[in-house]
Amino acid sequence: MSKIRKLYYFDKNNTQEMISFLNNSANDTYINHIMFNPLIALHHLIPLRFKFLPESYILKDKKDVKGLITVAPSRCPQKKMEIQKLLFEQNCYEAGGELIQYVVSKYKAKGVTSFIVRVDDYLPELIKLFVSRCGFSQLSYEKLWKAKPVQPQEYNRKSFRPFRNADSQVVANLYNESLLPHFRLLLGRDPKEFKETVFKGLSYFSEYKFVIEDPKSKNITGYISIQTSDNENYIVDIIQSSWVEIDINTVISFASAQIHKRKKNFNLFIKTKKYTQLAEKYEQTFVDNKFECVQTQVVLTNTSARIIKDSARSGAFTVLGQFYGIGAVN
Repeated sequence: MSKIRKLYYFDKNNTQEMISFLNNSANDTYINHIMFNPLIALHHLIPLRFKFLPESYILKDKKDVKGLITVAPSRCPQKKMEIQKLLFEQNCYEAGGELIQYVVSKYKAKGVTSFIVRVDDYLPELIKLFVSRCGFSQLSYEKLWKAKPVQPQEYNRKSFRPFRNADSQVVANLYNESLLPHFRLLLGRDPKEFKETVFKGLSYFSEYKFVIEDPKSKNITGYISIQTSDNENYIVDIIQSSWVEIDINTVISFASAQIHKRKKNFNLFIKTKKYTQLAEKYEQTFVDNKFECVQTQVVLTNTSARIIKDSARSGAFTVLGQFYGIGAVN
């Protein structure tokens, strides 16, 4: 008989076969400090509004681990959750569905209002699982583009400065205004989601944040986030006002310069979000610059759920949440 329970530090050996898919330079920190954090047992006891770390659950059939799921909280007052990792035996979608329904039911009972998940577009059966069996709706797409070295652009250094928590309201407004109108209710963000917290050092990734500011008026016209989980592959996410013209190549040059201060050799990726007003403009620029689109993910959100109780089967594992360019999964 299968059973779902919390993932603890002492489960690491029992789940070794499954998490071996994640053992690469991009995910070692995630595995050791997030999924198997010895203090995570205490974190499970914290009320929902104070949670700040991902929490994981495993599906066991007697002594065999059939699947694993990891969810992460947002700092949004609307209490949103993201499914970050989902592993289950290949073609055993019943196990995957059972894990999804378990966390959706569990956290909705605690007050969570919505779930979001990003699934690679080359996993149609997994997308079907979320949509057809688990009550998720397909919203839009996100893409990652591998940037080629760009010619350094001259720019006014006074136009860029580090992000401060006091900027969070303005940046949240920029982000929400950048969304296509019909996505704002589901994908809008609260200023608290941009603020730095005292728990930043416990994150499994590093993030460097900057704002683009008019030197004269001091109005913020853009926001730049640079994230890395392995100090080798860096992902740049750009938020800007659709009312102000910003040279995207200048932004890429600035981001490259900031990374180069910390790492001499690195890979640079730019994220585009199809649910934003400037996505097509960015993508056309990247095509013109001969950037390579290396990943396309479908964005899904939950509106309802029903429990799936089919039995699990054995086999290889299907993995959601693996970074495209750091470790391939067959």
